Amino acid sequence: MQWEHLTSTEFAGAVRETGVCVIALGVIEKHSEHLPLGTDFLNGHKIACLAAEREPAVVFPPFYFGQIYEARCFPGTITVKPTLLMELIQGVLDEIGRNGFGKIILLNAHGGNTAWLAFLAQCTLWEEKPYSVYRYTGTLSEERRRAWDELVETKLHHHACECETSISLANHPGLVQMEKVPPDPADPRGRLKDVPANHSGISWYSDYPDHYAGDARTASAEKGAALRQIQVDALAEYIAAVKADNVVPALNREFFSRVRQVADR
Repeated sequence: MQWEHLTSTEFAGAVRETGVCVIALGVIEKHSEHLPLGTDFLNGHKIACLAAEREPAVVFPPFYFGQIYEARCFPGTITVKPTLLMELIQGVLDEIGRNGFGKIILLNAHGGNTAWLAFLAQCTLWEEKPYSVYRYTGTLSEERRRAWDELVETKLHHHACECETSISLANHPGLVQMEKVPPDPADPRGRLKDVPANHSGISWYSDYPDHYAGDARTASAEKGAALRQIQVDALAEYIAAVKADNVVPALNREFFSRVRQVADR
């Protein structure tokens, strides 16, 4: 169920029926020359909606504010300052909770959000909330990973690659311009290889200055539909597990009870 498609009365019923809201967190950024700026949030929201059809949940409207500072040098990128970004997502989560959801699933639709969302999940221990947050890591089972690997023909899968382009072709073919796929694969430049065991803000850009990582030439809609189904099935199973879970809410209550005991001493 899509939040924005429901009437107010239908929405209230959906909250009672499911108790779970899924928010797909994408960004607006360059995806080489052949994919649209909105690729991440478009694909993430689509996968969330398909999974919620299988395992009923409410999907938050398309959301495209995230960590994408490494793409600020490209036209069309949308960023907000870090402190505002944290306040924004926390405000959104609070609104989801205020509307009655006791469980919120964070679906990461952009690789650059990974560290930020891990930190966001950890920040839920700062202040007690009437809802629990679950960060879906997207880790596939061995069986699904084998099925995925059997579908793809290239080795490097990072950005605007065979996988992402194929899924985009399945989701919104009219927005993909295959004739603009670069003629050569985008391998990492290794410009920071002389600084071992390092991560800098500029690390991604140092390897992929054209915001393309992989080889999209073998992408197809048929392949994308199969890859998408693997993601949808895995997410639907996760939604079901979250709906059935009583441990995270109980542990949150236990944790904050102990926090208050410390303050009362």
